[in-house]
Amino acid sequence: MADWADLHLADATADGLPSWAETVAHLRDSGAPTAVAALRAARRAGRPIVQPRCGVGSHDAMIELLRSLAPAGPGMLTVTIDSFTRLRQFDHAARVLRENPADLNGYPLVTHGWQRGRELVATVDVPLEIRHGSPDPRDLFAVSLAAGFTSFEGGGIGYNIPYCKDVPLATSLECWRQVDAVCGRLAEAGVLVDRELFGTLTAVLVPPSISLAVTLLEARAAVAQGVRCLSIAYPQGGEVHQDVAALRSIRELAARYLPADVEVYPVLHEFMGVFPRDRRAADALVLYGGLVARLGGADKVINKTNQEAYGIPDAAANATGIHTALLGGSALLDFVRLDEDRVREEMHWLQREVAELVDPVLDGDDLAGAIVAAFDAGRLDVPFSASVHARSEVVPGRDHTGAIRYRGAGNLPFSAEVRRHNADLLRHGAGDPGRFIETVSADIDYFLHHERAFPVPA
Repeated sequence: MADWADLHLADATADGLPSWAETVAHLRDSGAPTAVAALRAARRAGRPIVQPRCGVGSHDAMIELLRSLAPAGPGMLTVTIDSFTRLRQFDHAARVLRENPADLNGYPLVTHGWQRGRELVATVDVPLEIRHGSPDPRDLFAVSLAAGFTSFEGGGIGYNIPYCKDVPLATSLECWRQVDAVCGRLAEAGVLVDRELFGTLTAVLVPPSISLAVTLLEARAAVAQGVRCLSIAYPQGGEVHQDVAALRSIRELAARYLPADVEVYPVLHEFMGVFPRDRRAADALVLYGGLVARLGGADKVINKTNQEAYGIPDAAANATGIHTALLGGSALLDFVRLDEDRVREEMHWLQREVAELVDPVLDGDDLAGAIVAAFDAGRLDVPFSASVHARSEVVPGRDHTGAIRYRGAGNLPFSAEVRRHNADLLRHGAGDPGRFIETVSADIDYFLHHERAFPVPA
């Protein structure tokens, strides 16, 4: 059986935790709603549950925020963690918490401690998930478990390459391996922790095959450690057929690459690019995301709000975003139909791209080493990455339909057929190649372009 020593925690964290046996018993027997139960219910209903992002520094304010969002009908709620805690700067988090909690951009769970974490879990009647962005989440994960959280987001690639300048992949992969090993041992004890994988990456024109390849590799690594519940998240790109194809492909790819006894739940992150400033246009985009999630068979959608263009949304806007995303996935829009031939064509090429990225990395016994080597050589890559451990040689762009393609594939190991297919799709209506910067900027500002072209009347 596992214990806290498996996570190689900081001494202060380890000293403050309850016993491992008490933690397992609490997770198993507390009666609190669990993430896996919520996801299973969504799968049975055929409708995605909605989950907002939310996190503030003060404990009392965090409780009030959760209580204010619960009546809007989320199927899961979030505790977003502050940047100091993400980077294991616990002393800095504690100092800011003492001096001015409002200066924290999330909830410093390690500083508040597991007892207060249990208070958060008991505040609402839906499960809570920890969202953060840490390449080394071990202390945060331990406190989360002790607090009773049953969903924990992140992975050794997705919570390193998009966020960090110079954290070696080998380091983050090992930290997350320890997290997944503990989840595996919890599964043996009858406790399923949902491990959500952050396919959103940099959230800027991420080609779907890169998103899915990264999450599938993280999933393979997690399953090897005994993880039995995975949420595989995909970022909405903007073209409905491509997005639906990507979401539907998650289950098919999981069947190909993962054991049959692993529960896999597709998740859609609503559009994470530049949002319209007009709030009615922003509401329409939030509604659209809920619809895409339902059409793609997602079990959960992470909603946005009509205040995205203005900064961190307030609680009222977040509640409205939950309602709006739920409406998008509701029976009201069940009349909407897509060109299914076009969706199947997208799925064919997307799954071929994923296989050409993933299969060479799986050709060996050392998955972590193969991932590091692939990023070093550019055979795996993430566009617009902050990390020196990704080449960022991939250049994405939108075709005339708005779907995200590869203008340049860098050193990705794509076949000639895949490269030709992308080139053919980009040949017409893909912008002036002589005005490259302007074209990429327009692709990033995709929904702003539509807002300007079709302004909402005052």
